[in-house]
Amino acid sequence: MRGSVWARRRRISRIPRLAITKRTPNTQLKALIDEKRLPYETVAHMVRLVAAESGESLRTNRSTVEHWISGSRPAGNTPRYLAEALSRLLGRLVTVDHLGLSACGGEDDSIGLSLGPDPVETVTLIGKADVNRRRFLAASACSVAAAALPLEYVRDMAGRAAAARSGAIAGDAEVAAVRDMVQVFTAMDELHGGQHGRSALVQYLMSDVATLCRGRFRNDDARRQMLSAAASGVHLAGWKSYDAGEQGLAQRYYLQSYALATESGVPGHDGFVMRTMSQQGMKIHRAEHCLALAETGLDRVKGHVDPATEALFHITQAHALAKTGQRQQAVRAVERVRARLDAAKGDPTPFWARAWGPVEATVRSRTAKVFATLGDPHNAAQQYAMAAASRPPGTYARIIALDLVAQAELQAGQGAIEQACTTWGRAMDHMDGVASVRTRKAVKNMRRDLTRFRARGLRCAADLDERARDFLTAHR
Repeated sequence: MRGSVWARRRRISRIPRLAITKRTPNTQLKALIDEKRLPYETVAHMVRLVAAESGESLRTNRSTVEHWISGSRPAGNTPRYLAEALSRLLGRLVTVDHLGLSACGGEDDSIGLSLGPDPVETVTLIGKADVNRRRFLAASACSVAAAALPLEYVRDMAGRAAAARSGAIAGDAEVAAVRDMVQVFTAMDELHGGQHGRSALVQYLMSDVATLCRGRFRNDDARRQMLSAAASGVHLAGWKSYDAGEQGLAQRYYLQSYALATESGVPGHDGFVMRTMSQQGMKIHRAEHCLALAETGLDRVKGHVDPATEALFHITQAHALAKTGQRQQAVRAVERVRARLDAAKGDPTPFWARAWGPVEATVRSRTAKVFATLGDPHNAAQQYAMAAASRPPGTYARIIALDLVAQAELQAGQGAIEQACTTWGRAMDHMDGVASVRTRKAVKNMRRDLTRFRARGLRCAADLDERARDFLTAHR
């Protein structure tokens, strides 16, 4: 009996003891939250909102925040959502490192979220991470704090480009070559969607374009035009990321496009990028800084561009005014847009302003958004229809499709379901061969909107839904 007891004790002694790890409280995170005495539920709510913008659903609550403060590490992409949530609540840029949560794999979450002295180098860093499909960029949320950077950017960067960094000498021919390549990628983007040629564009920016920007130039004007052409290419990279639903990555490209445009000194180009950033904020329902960006961008181009190009800026201002509840001012801004278009005399559009094709079509599409925001679906639908019709046949497939989708949604909302189905069908006619997250999302939303009409036995809704299902299967 005694021997069996000792044997039992020896067996128990050989069982390894579980190590009890004591968590270290996250004092950095607590200090940030305590800075404005933010309620934990407020922090949790903002984290859920930021995650939703990036396409992820979280159940973060007060208890979750308490666990983080006690030392538990947020899982997956949540540290990045938490950083952006606190950025918005505190009114300044907060990174993962500021939270006491070092980024995974040594990745620098702040890449591209500043306007430093060398935008070419920053674009190269972003591009390498983009081409390698680093998840931290694809999943990053659009930073409200970073959106304000162009408004505050007064640093003179002209001295950087004065130093020759390679033996190559660039002139008008090299500038024309870069512009031609950007135009090729732009045409491919609008005809086949943002995912076609995306890696090729980024590689081209990191290699050929970066080398040219760092080289010597035949004269100062060649340097200015090269930096402007580079800014257009980086702007397109941002647009392709936007089309993929990667808002944070798009914003980083836009910021560096702005830096290059500013350094180029080409009148109006920096304002054009500010206009794009304003539109991005409105699209994702983050109205902070949107009106200021739109109005500052407009101020940058007045007197420097033709009336039609200036109309692009007035209509973005009108949309921002509508988004901020300034109805009468928005209507007056739309009237200024019409006056600018009426005053147009066919002057050439600057290279950097050709991103979305014919000015009239772009203005009408944005005018539709203004009317929709103001609660005027009839006029909004008309403008979308005219925008789609204003583009040359066989071009801009994606944007025509999305304008028609928006028109159909408005028609369905007014009860004209058969008319809406016809318009949706026309939209899908333009989607074949288009690799775009936004077009896929538009078709998914269409199927959702058709549900109640299919239940009523409407043949047009059933036929369209079957076509949409086949489209989504073929475009996974």
